[in-house]
Order: sequence, then structure tokens, then C-alpha cells
Amino acid sequence: MTEHFDQLNELNELNKQIPLREKLVSTHKFISSFFPFIVRIAIALYDAETGLIKTYIHSSGDDNPLDNYQVNINDAPSLKNILKKGLPQVINNLVTFEDSANEHTKRIGRQGYAASYTLPVFNNGVFFGFIFFNADQKEVFSENVLQHIDNYGHLISLMVINEINSINTLTAVVKSTSSITHRRDPETGSHLDRMSRYSRLIATKLVGKYDLNDSFIEHLFMFSPLHDIGKIGIPDSILLKPGKLNKNEKEIMKTHSKMGREMIDEFLKNFGLENIEYIEMLRNISEFHHEAINGAGYPYGIKGDEIPIEARIVAVADVFDALTSVRPYKEAWSNDRAIEMLKKLSGVILDRDCVNALVNNIEEVEEIKKCFNESKYI
Repeated sequence: MTEHFDQLNELNELNKQIPLREKLVSTHKFISSFFPFIVRIAIALYDAETGLIKTYIHSSGDDNPLDNYQVNINDAPSLKNILKKGLPQVINNLVTFEDSANEHTKRIGRQGYAASYTLPVFNNGVFFGFIFFNADQKEVFSENVLQHIDNYGHLISLMVINEINSINTLTAVVKSTSSITHRRDPETGSHLDRMSRYSRLIATKLVGKYDLNDSFIEHLFMFSPLHDIGKIGIPDSILLKPGKLNKNEKEIMKTHSKMGREMIDEFLKNFGLENIEYIEMLRNISEFHHEAINGAGYPYGIKGDEIPIEARIVAVADVFDALTSVRPYKEAWSNDRAIEMLKKLSGVILDRDCVNALVNNIEEVEEIKKCFNESKYI
């Protein structure tokens, strides 16, 4: 009886306002009380714009073979086949896949997992990602086991979808507010697509030095497009001015950082989204992405490591895309010219590690640019 109540208590954790990762760990503990051979549950998200499958969260502590891993679904035949059929896949003996050329399969095999069950996740009919159940024994995913795991899989998918939908709701609110209130075009949609992926690229190159996990990186990707929401409150005469701003106009423009933080807090409160995981990251990105390494930035003049790493990352991504994009007051710069400017700003205005992460991976930057040509953000 005591064991039964302990198990129920583990599931009750799902009703608490705790991070998604902790909910996944609690669900795993509950499942493993019935099926102890399941040693890892992992979630990967799908980016429909680029075709990438990206690791997100997992339940196996530090023992994770796929940290910071991504792959185009066209380069993962097994996953692509699961998506095509829209049905789960069971591999009861991973040894048979030892000779696979796929990096995902190689890493899983090296970790000692013996069997796996992969469940595609759909949200209102739209493909969302995958849930992976890995076992340390072969031939364990029987029909009886799968019937139970399917139920848990759907529970997990609902938790993930709820989390991502909350973020999407916040993003939609910001976009709608900007459009309805101002009927203007402060930024292009392609700019937001590019800079969010530049941000993600930079973060993936800094995982070792800054101990960034997949969940941090994915939230950075989702939150970075909201970095300039405070500009909603800036008058069109300043925001859309084709020439340089005068001193007074610059001071008004600088208010958008604090204004953005205030707007975020208001949106979170009004829509009941205060408990989104990593929400402090969103606040930091909005408020601090114009701070400078040498302390000459705004709104507070903080410097160096006082500036949160997420804000330092977004600053580099934003500056690079601004330089290489058309603006009312300038033509688009070439990548080479923009890179030279980033190098001049490195260690002075922009974080050196973040700059190096971007300029040393220019081929990946160019792939992102190819995917997202200029289009109007309305």
C-alpha cells in the first residue's frame, strides 16, 4: 500500500508549478516502477521551417548521449519513415543497427541502450516532434508494455505541447499588439527568423564553456524574437526615421529595453503565463540585450559577465542580422563587412565568445540566410 501511495505522489508532481524537465523525470520514475528496464525518456522538437529535429529535454540526468544534437529529418531515414507513416516504431534489438551510418543511432548504441520505442507527436494534426523511450534490455517492448507506454507517451506529449503553446501564445500576443496598435513594420519576419536561429547557433557552440543544456538553447530560440517588443511603445517618427536619430530621439529609443521588460511582466500576468520555464531568460533578453561588455550600453550600464549570457548571445545575433539586412537608413552589408565590424566590437561592445561562435561558423550562418529571405512581418 505504501509503494502505491509513493507512486501516486510521483504523479501528483505533475500538478505542481514545476519545470517541464522535473515533470518528465517524475513521469519516468512512475513508469520505471512498473517497467524498470526503461532507463531514459527523451523529447525532440521539429522545426518545420528548416526540417531540423532538435533535442529538447530528457529524464536521464547527466547520462545523455544526445546533448546538443540536431539532424535534418531527411538525413534520418528511420525518423522520416515514422513521420511518413504517422505511427510509432519499436526496435527491440538495437544491436542490429550497430552498423548504421546515422549519428543518432551510433550515439544511442554506444550508450548501451538495447531497445527503443519512438512515438511521433502531433498537435492538432501538425507534426511536433518525437518522444523516445530507451531500454537497457532487448526484446522488452511487448504488446502489453506498449499499450501502457502509449498512454504515458500521450501524457508527456500533452505536457510538452502545453509548455510550447504557452510560449506561442505569448509570441502571438506580442505580434498582434504590434500590428493592431501601430499598423507598422518595425522589423521583418525574416529578421526574427534569422536572428533567433543565429542565437541558437551561437548557443550550441558555447555549451561547454557556459554549461548550456538543450532546454536552455531551445527556449533561447523561442524567446529571442521577442527581444525588441518594447519598440511597440516607440513613436513611428523615431522608429521609422530614415536618417540618424538626434540626441533626444536616441534617449527615447533607449527606453524600449525597460519598456519591453514591463510589457513582458504585464503579458505574463494577464495571460497567466508566469510559470513558463526559463521565463527569467525572456525578461533578461528584453531588458539587457543593449548592454555592452565595456559598460557603455543601456539601460543600466552593466558590463562583462554582469550581462546574462542569453542577452549577450542575442546581442550578437541581432547586430549581425541588422548589419546584413536592409533598413530604412542603410543598405544591406555583405557578410564579410559585417564580420569585420563584429570583430571590431568584440570584447568592447559585444561578447568575444559569442562573436567567435558566429564568425567561426559562417557556413551555418549562410545556410540560415538561404532559408529565410527577406519578407514583411505584419
